Amino acid sequence: MKAQLPSKTEMYRALVNRDSSYEGIFYAAVKTTGIFCRPACSARKPRRENVEYFASAREALNHGFRPCKVCRPMERSGATPDWMAGLLRSFGDDPDRRLKDTDLRQRGVDPARLRRWFQKNHGMTFHAYMRALRLNRAFGRIKQENKVIDTAFDSGFDSLSGFAEAFRKATGFAPSKSRSRQLITVDRILTPLGPMLAGATDQGICLLEFTDRRMLETQVTRLQKRFSAGLVSGSHEHIDALLQQLQEYFSGTRRDFTVPLLPSGTEFQARAWNYLMKIPYGETRAYRDQARALGNINAVRAVARANGDNRIAIVIPCHRVIGSDGKLTGYGGGLWRKKFLLELEREYGK
Repeated sequence: MKAQLPSKTEMYRALVNRDSSYEGIFYAAVKTTGIFCRPACSARKPRRENVEYFASAREALNHGFRPCKVCRPMERSGATPDWMAGLLRSFGDDPDRRLKDTDLRQRGVDPARLRRWFQKNHGMTFHAYMRALRLNRAFGRIKQENKVIDTAFDSGFDSLSGFAEAFRKATGFAPSKSRSRQLITVDRILTPLGPMLAGATDQGICLLEFTDRRMLETQVTRLQKRFSAGLVSGSHEHIDALLQQLQEYFSGTRRDFTVPLLPSGTEFQARAWNYLMKIPYGETRAYRDQARALGNINAVRAVARANGDNRIAIVIPCHRVIGSDGKLTGYGGGLWRKKFLLELEREYGK
């Protein structure tokens, strides 16, 4: 698929503003230096007339430009760097182990560098991430009838009180309530359109949003209230399946998602989202068409609000609804992403 770039005016504005939401959409090459960068590169910005734009790093390389040493455009944004991969593998083999800064240094990892990477890509420190994974596993153990006190010490905590405090802070409820409460596991996943935050319960995927969406924090809060659930970082089989299916979707080998979904909304929202799921791959419908199908042709604004409240982007394809005049309107992830998704489906749907 040949990617279609945003306008030069839009791309230059994103470059000057170091807008990370355009990661993966374009690369900016500076004619006077022969270097190409990511949109969010912190290096000094060139003059408008000295910039050339490319849809991929490969195109920039083919035109004779070399990668910037500051933003490293050849590395996938948010991808786990090589120097960290071994550490994460060893932690995955023994997730209940507590690693201190001295342990990290013995492994050749700079704790400050590790902390900065996790803050940038996960919004938390590495130690906080490890603690969240341990608490996620602890929730599952208690759910399976394990004793709280045994789970606390098995999870690497030094005291029951310390475990209870950390558990309550992370989930919003006491460990003893685990058998009657739900937990939403969240993880960041990488896509060609930038990082997304995925959330899942044992029943299915309940969240998939771009991490730069302004409403993300509000959406997460609403989910927690609606499910009366705690929120903790970690891995989940439904998120693993979702990531695999998204990779197939973006490569053009998948048209329909089969991962279980757990959308949550009002009766009207549920009907609106169900309509979205019936729009065929590679096709679009107008908001008025959707309103008519829901029984009220005058409910265009209500339909648009319901689509905007969709918390499972791409899989529940609200990007397939456009204006009656054919123009792209109303997409929480940004109209440029909506355009990309529609062009991708149009290309692979032939």
